[in-house]
Amino acid sequence: MQAHNRFYKIDKDFRNPYARDRDRIIHCGSFRKLEYKTQVFLNQDGDFFRTRLTHSIEVSQIARSITSHLGLNESLAEAIALAHDLGHTPFGHIGGDTLNKCLRDDGFENGFEHNFQSFRVVSSIEKRYKDFNGLNLTFATLEGILKHSYPYKKSFLPSIIDEQFNLETHPSIEAMVVDRADEIAYISHDIDDGINSGLISFNDLKESELISEILEKVEAEGISEDEDEMFRYRFSSHLINHLVFSLLENSKDKIDNREVFSAVLDTKIEIPIGFKPELESKIKKLKKLLFNKLYQHKKIVIKMFAGKQAIKGLYRGLMEEEKMLPTFYREQLKSRKKHRVIADYIASMSDRHALSFYNEMYGKL
Repeated sequence: MQAHNRFYKIDKDFRNPYARDRDRIIHCGSFRKLEYKTQVFLNQDGDFFRTRLTHSIEVSQIARSITSHLGLNESLAEAIALAHDLGHTPFGHIGGDTLNKCLRDDGFENGFEHNFQSFRVVSSIEKRYKDFNGLNLTFATLEGILKHSYPYKKSFLPSIIDEQFNLETHPSIEAMVVDRADEIAYISHDIDDGINSGLISFNDLKESELISEILEKVEAEGISEDEDEMFRYRFSSHLINHLVFSLLENSKDKIDNREVFSAVLDTKIEIPIGFKPELESKIKKLKKLLFNKLYQHKKIVIKMFAGKQAIKGLYRGLMEEEKMLPTFYREQLKSRKKHRVIADYIASMSDRHALSFYNEMYGKL
């Protein structure tokens, strides 16, 4: 199947195929719900913290900048970036992990995995057309959402997925760009949100050689940490610029941008998009530092624990009393397995919807 082809026929359009994908993603209900889904801080913690929606937009912006400079397909990268988190549950990764455990504890070995769920959202769950399910995106966009950077051979995937997408191959280079743009975005904005919340400080992060290097650049502009908002803004700007320029410098001579390559790049081929080993090592150490200092902070752990209880309670309650499902999902019980319908419903919820529904079931959490 060609990168720009779709599984269902469509009318001609004034847009290029990947721009059309982007527009379909932006206008789908699952994309709008990202506004109220947790990135690190729960949605109700404040208006200025990132959500899955703002994160997706930031990833898209970074991915577009990189693909533009490398002569790759900017619209394809944008579409993949905007859709890459559509399958996330409420309450961030802890929500997905909890839903996965609920399913597996009940004997459903395939469990829940947010990456495949993003693919399922755009290929089957969203209903916008009478004759088929899903958004009917191009092959390359679907593949990028499914695989990210690497082959995606998973035991829970139906054999038809492997037949269609050749799961032992790399996705397009544009998808690889999105994967690294995702990393750049969440590192920079998690630091910004963590400092803005008062849970960490730049002093905490000076253990990181990479952070120390970026702080020197900010201080060279004559801006002190006392100028809180401006200092954070300049820090984020320098960090993103440093990582993007480093990525471009290390990748520009390794790519072939003549066409979009989908499901053809052999796994033996080194991924052409990445940082030099020295910088990869610094990033890895920074991630470990953020995990210990921020993601495991007591206040975040408490909030995530509450989210975990909400997911477990919703799953337990809906499995016991399916009449609490909305009509759209209740109708699906006639043709689909109950546990999967319930998992899809919970995964579709925003944080506030999940907490509100839990409180309706059990009382205030």
